Amino acid sequence: MRILMLTQWFDPEPTFKGLTFARELVRLGHEVEVLTGFPNYPGGKLYDGYKVRLLQRENIDGISVLRVPLYPSHDGSALKRIGNYVSFALSAAFMGTLLVKPADVMYVYHPPATVGFAASVISLARRIPFVYDIQDLWPDTLAATGMLNNPSLLGLVDSGCRFIYRQAAKVVVLSPGFKEMLVTRGVPADKIEVIYNWCDEGNIRREREDNGLSEKLGLAGRYNIVFAGTMGNAQALDAVLDAAKIINYSQPKVQFVFVGGGIDVERLKKKTAKMGLPNVVFLPRMPMQEIGSILTLADVLLVHLRDDPLFKITLPSKTQAYMAAGRPILMAVRGDAASLVAKAKAGLACIPEDSQSIAAVVEQFYCMSRHELDDMGERGRRFYETELSLAVGASKFQSIFRSIV
Repeated sequence: MRILMLTQWFDPEPTFKGLTFARELVRLGHEVEVLTGFPNYPGGKLYDGYKVRLLQRENIDGISVLRVPLYPSHDGSALKRIGNYVSFALSAAFMGTLLVKPADVMYVYHPPATVGFAASVISLARRIPFVYDIQDLWPDTLAATGMLNNPSLLGLVDSGCRFIYRQAAKVVVLSPGFKEMLVTRGVPADKIEVIYNWCDEGNIRREREDNGLSEKLGLAGRYNIVFAGTMGNAQALDAVLDAAKIINYSQPKVQFVFVGGGIDVERLKKKTAKMGLPNVVFLPRMPMQEIGSILTLADVLLVHLRDDPLFKITLPSKTQAYMAAGRPILMAVRGDAASLVAKAKAGLACIPEDSQSIAAVVEQFYCMSRHELDDMGERGRRFYETELSLAVGASKFQSIFRSIV
């Protein structure tokens, strides 16, 4: 098949359904063309070697990539973020319609939902059916993260999303809860497929390799609870700092390690200093290969999101990376994410934004033997390989594409 991949974010930007997915589709025998923007995510600044042009064509590993202009931004300003989303949607809609090669099917990655506008225009103009892969439910996510609070605007976004759902040949979601939510919004159940996300498998190490890294990062001799990823409003990590204060009295060997960036990092660092927490460490954003090494050094890996109804049906992408790394998971997210970890027997769950609950489950982990922890991590790794891996997911997408064509 000839597959057009439409996504605002693509390599060298960090996106697990970018080049990795395209390569796998090529490996399965398909021809892939990518329509995307100029790389600026997550920092909002253009990557070295790029500048915004009217268009740019690249060939990456035999995959044709067409880049169209956008307004680069990804800071806390809602207006600038909207400008980033809308500028790409308009460029992709009109330039993509004129410039993309003929295709049998189009794969569309959302977020942002505005990319669905471009998909609808290209689909109608070029007669290419599209599969809409929903990673964030809009307008729910906009409201939950505080990016947009105006009821009228949220209603307008909701109407736009429902239009795109009608236009799509198939809708793919990342969790059963997403499917249930879309069904309540009028999307036919037989139009929706659940395909769990995979992770960047190439940068996840299978074995614990120290080579002095734990000493260098301040992890040696401590029991490390590691959170790796974006730190923003949705992650609500204040409760984790409060849990660190509680656990420091009973188990001072336990240490919370935050790895990554985000709009909340500096505030969290200041709060940590103000609270005088000796058992909290912040490490900067780093390449995924380095993060993969840190994951294997963790005693327990932490997932935490705000206690919001939306997140009960969300499956944070770090869950798959944590499972693939083979370490136990502390899941501080209700609903589908906690159910998946329980099904895999890969960790324990606690109440999100409840410092007492977080501290209690950390203590429970701390009292386990190394053998018990390793077994828990290995169960997660096996579950990932049989249920969540790139090979499994790509095969399911291929079946959907064939059914449409």
